[in-house]
Amino acid sequence: CGRELFSWQLHCADIISTVEFNYSGDLLATGDKGGRVVIFQREQENKSRPHSRGEYNVYSTFQSHEPEFDYLKSLEIEEKINKIRWLPQQNAAHFLLSTNDKTIKLWKISERDKRAEGYNLKDEDGRLRDPFRITALRVPILKPMDLMVEASPRRIFANAHTYHINSISVNSDHETYLSADDLRINLWHLEITDRSFNIVDIKPANMEELTEVITAAEFHPHQCNVFVYSSSKGTIRLCDMRSSALCDRHSKFFEEPEDPSSRSFFSEIISSISDVKFSHSGRYMMTRDYLSVKVWDLNMESRPVETHQVHEYLRSKLCSLYENDCIFDKFECCWNGSDSAIMTGSYNNFFRMFDRDTRRDVTLEASRESSKPRASLKPRKVCTGGKRRKDEISVDSLDFNKKILHTAWHPVDNVIAVAATNNLYIFQDKIN
Repeated sequence: CGRELFSWQLHCADIISTVEFNYSGDLLATGDKGGRVVIFQREQENKSRPHSRGEYNVYSTFQSHEPEFDYLKSLEIEEKINKIRWLPQQNAAHFLLSTNDKTIKLWKISERDKRAEGYNLKDEDGRLRDPFRITALRVPILKPMDLMVEASPRRIFANAHTYHINSISVNSDHETYLSADDLRINLWHLEITDRSFNIVDIKPANMEELTEVITAAEFHPHQCNVFVYSSSKGTIRLCDMRSSALCDRHSKFFEEPEDPSSRSFFSEIISSISDVKFSHSGRYMMTRDYLSVKVWDLNMESRPVETHQVHEYLRSKLCSLYENDCIFDKFECCWNGSDSAIMTGSYNNFFRMFDRDTRRDVTLEASRESSKPRASLKPRKVCTGGKRRKDEISVDSLDFNKKILHTAWHPVDNVIAVAATNNLYIFQDKIN
């Protein structure tokens, strides 16, 4: 598998918590545990530097969220960015939504390469002029200046979630978006910050009767009235907002029957869905649980049409993964631009790619030690027992502290972004 590699170690020691391309793929945003958002911009093709195709350079960095304290509940609200979602570009500026556990912010990212000079009421250094000494009227003029990228908060959507926000999703109408926490999903209008509409509420009257929580939610890419949400029980509910204002009754219910012979103490934990994503076409959706990725046809609720094992060799290690809390890791998944391939992360800085047409899959590694700029990535294999080959790695020597939870695929090109702890790797098809 030929790939080109560019990597950055972010200057801070903070761990990357979300990765997201914008609609064109020219910008890539990452959020980290320190509440910062770093935006990378794709370099335009340069004939004098043919190898520069696809390189992403830092475009803007800003502090999105600060740590807060909830005095009523005596709880600290950390600044970690849980999700970033871009809005479709309408003008020269770019807009994105970022959220921590409680507060969602709408940010405007814009460029400025000119400044005004020749004010009437103030000098060039900003001091106010004596109005009695002004004898002539000046017309301010715009002069070129070094390019400056500004990030400014345009809206702050707060005080609507009792529990931690795990998902935000922009609607295809480009006017509304949803935000989901453990027990509720709210619908917002991008222009209105002081109220939202609760569209799903699974909180029982008695919290002791709580059996499942919401783990992820997303709007359909084309039908503005349809959204899905997944649960910790491994189920997915598709809801239609035309049916009722409160979508507690789902339109479709997706669940794969469990094999009784394979049931164990860990069955419920590993069946919890950590991510759900619609395909770009809107015909399919993909879900990620602890050991596998499943592709569902929206017209068939009884079972997935595809099941791809991500790291089945860990099934025998579930006991130790439970003890070190790794079994609760939440892996994300993503589609390529044509929906023909899917990608998700694993441990030891491995990530998996599955070709849906050829049914082939590959394991690749994102690490500074094994990857040099513009080097081809070699497929990796995990040995589960018996004699280990030279190019294989033993399942017992996997590093569970090195994990790839967040991945993103360029909406058009074969360019992928992989977050490995506090390193961001960008791979692309190799140029001959």
